[in-house]
Amino acid sequence: MTTKIWSRNFILLTASNFLMCITYYAIISTLPVYLVTSLHAGKNEVGVVLAAFTIASILVRPFGGFSLDRFGRRTVFLLSLTLYSLFFSGYLVAASIAALIALRFLQGLTWGITTISGSTIAVDIIPAEKRGEGIGYFALSTTLGMSTGPVLGIFLQHKFGYTAMFSAGIIISLISLLCAGLMKFPPLKMGAPFNLSLHKLFDRKAVVPSLNLLVIMSTYGGLLSFIALYGKEIGIQNTSVFFLVFSIGIGISRFTSGKAFDRHGPLNILTVCLSLLAAGFLTLVIFKNAYGFYASALIMGFGIGVVFPIFQAMINNLADPMRRGAANSTLYTCLDIGMGAGMVIMGYVAEYISISVTFILSAIIVAIGLFLFRTKTAPYYYNRVFSKK
Repeated sequence: MTTKIWSRNFILLTASNFLMCITYYAIISTLPVYLVTSLHAGKNEVGVVLAAFTIASILVRPFGGFSLDRFGRRTVFLLSLTLYSLFFSGYLVAASIAALIALRFLQGLTWGITTISGSTIAVDIIPAEKRGEGIGYFALSTTLGMSTGPVLGIFLQHKFGYTAMFSAGIIISLISLLCAGLMKFPPLKMGAPFNLSLHKLFDRKAVVPSLNLLVIMSTYGGLLSFIALYGKEIGIQNTSVFFLVFSIGIGISRFTSGKAFDRHGPLNILTVCLSLLAAGFLTLVIFKNAYGFYASALIMGFGIGVVFPIFQAMINNLADPMRRGAANSTLYTCLDIGMGAGMVIMGYVAEYISISVTFILSAIIVAIGLFLFRTKTAPYYYNRVFSKK
């Protein structure tokens, strides 16, 4: 068996994921303006349109994982990615808020399945002894898409208009589909006869790490929601640079932490990175100037950059190969719920107290997540992984 991470299949899969993420983040960055300026939507309607996508992805993730295990990776991945690409054409003809809500919900269903499929297939083709490093590289393609997508979307919208931007989404997503179609999927024994149940939708072995991730990533939802507003409060002129510096921190961490996980396990690397994440939130509050603002971006980027990839490597080390779809859907469902809950909770705190308090609360929640990791999740993981050997 090959021990090379950068195989032809891995390169094609990573490229497909990168291109798909470009389309997702390009739309996210430009759709609110389109709704307000072209369809004269109110802020509450903008929120509903954006939420429809997230709600759909949360609802479908468990069924996506079940489908991957039952019907095979290739069929589910290519079908969901095909539908995701085709739904982009809907933006060209949707002429009302109701139509866009329906379109975003449908595309959210395909996004939820496609992202789980890509992550599960990545685990299938990455050598087991290099799983942490490989997942880190694969996750980096999402980060690069997150950085590239908004720039491309805003450029196309300003230079050529919304029709060109939506058309580019169709073309890029179809190229993503082409990359996926050129892959040779590893053989996988098909699942048992169709028998849908709660046990089939979620993987029991992934529950403890996934719930721990839910707690930690609730702070990320609050950060995404309020960092731009906070920057304006403290006099930062260009708050978008925060995300560039944040992405640099994520990239550095993912290039350096995967090998550490493979060699030494998750305990030390996650302890360090979660401590940095908490320190980054406090830096935002203590140093209310440009230096503190951008320094916190680098610190938090490095801290949070390894959290999801390492938790994903953990649950895939725990899961049986035929249950990886369910394991990944369990993890992604908790990720979505955590981020959504964080946006709501931090929203109330920001509204009735202050944004500074949301970041102090976030540091406390990260500390709680670290405590849970060291006392519950890490022992749970090590006991079961070493019992397999």
